Amino acid sequence: MIHVFYGSDRVRISAEIRKILGDDYEIFNGENLNADDIPSLFLGRTIFSDKRKILLKDITPARGESSKLVTTLGDRDFYEMIMTYLDTPHDIIIWETNTSQKKTFKDFLRSGKVKSQKYDQASQVDMRKVFGIYDAAWTDGTRALELLNEIKNQEDPYMFVGLLSTQAIKSYDRHQERKEKRVLKELSKLDIAMKSTNYDPWVLISSFLLQISSW
Repeated sequence: MIHVFYGSDRVRISAEIRKILGDDYEIFNGENLNADDIPSLFLGRTIFSDKRKILLKDITPARGESSKLVTTLGDRDFYEMIMTYLDTPHDIIIWETNTSQKKTFKDFLRSGKVKSQKYDQASQVDMRKVFGIYDAAWTDGTRALELLNEIKNQEDPYMFVGLLSTQAIKSYDRHQERKEKRVLKELSKLDIAMKSTNYDPWVLISSFLLQISSW
């Protein structure tokens, strides 16, 4: 079965993904996926199981950007191409951050063999609370986690990290010291880890906040 999720509410989408795929599944990102990999993703089996659980993320790049998948597809269109694989035996979720406006994407969703859902975020992250958590983490990681636990069930972890990055850049502009540089470097690693693994993003964020005071 193929599911497609898109929209700005990453929290709800992440919850739906875990509900369908559980905690153990394969992740492939459009930035690194090769067009030649597509047939094996939808039809290929592994030595461990005939039925796979797969998450495909960010197939459609942001406007003006490209990806390895787009480059290797050439003149072909991803959603037109996978119409051939609608009867895949695997559980596959496509998570689009940047929704394709192409007719092929809309035809894919209307095929009758795909379940799709758009989740838009109703509220924005409270910047003052995020900045308060960031400031607390510099001296007291435990206190930062206490503050984080008060808001994380209502907030988007990806937007939260985006605001952390904003605050870290401001700190670096004021004081270009070793700790400020280290925080920016580790934030970059955190962003990559959140996008490329299936770990709970809040666990990764908590680990990051706990370490800041020791750098």
